[in-house]
Amino acid sequence: MMLQTLDGRSLPWSQFDGQVRLVVNTASACGFTPQLAGLQALHQRYGPQGFTVIGFPCNQFGRQEPGDAAAIGAFCSASYGVTFPLMAKCDVNGPQAHPLFAWLKAQAPGVLGTRAIKWNFTKFLLGRDGRVIGRYAPRHRPEALAADIEAALGQP
Repeated sequence: MMLQTLDGRSLPWSQFDGQVRLVVNTASACGFTPQLAGLQALHQRYGPQGFTVIGFPCNQFGRQEPGDAAAIGAFCSASYGVTFPLMAKCDVNGPQAHPLFAWLKAQAPGVLGTRAIKWNFTKFLLGRDGRVIGRYAPRHRPEALAADIEAALGQP
């Protein structure tokens, strides 16, 4: 599967093979936007051990990501020091949902088996083997994922 980066480059999903990944749908104007700082902290803390956060800006929830790629990148960098990979803005629900999110939702349904993502900052943790370890609701703060990330990093 090919991903599109925020700056328009193609990036193969396979580039992340062997890494623990945290995939997150982000937004710049959401009440959960300060989680970008926590996501960046996780990326920095665990990156040397083979971990990466991958952000997917999404405007499907309250139109909280209205900007273009340049505005999103500038905001995330200037406001939260984001250095983790940001992909092109995409849908996470509906007929135009990014294929990665369609797969993630099928692998890790939400509460009561629902597949739809309910809001910005839903998080999916994937192990080094590419399997989904867990799905975390937007209210689940990034720092609360540390134990799960550490456990995943310890697995081959």
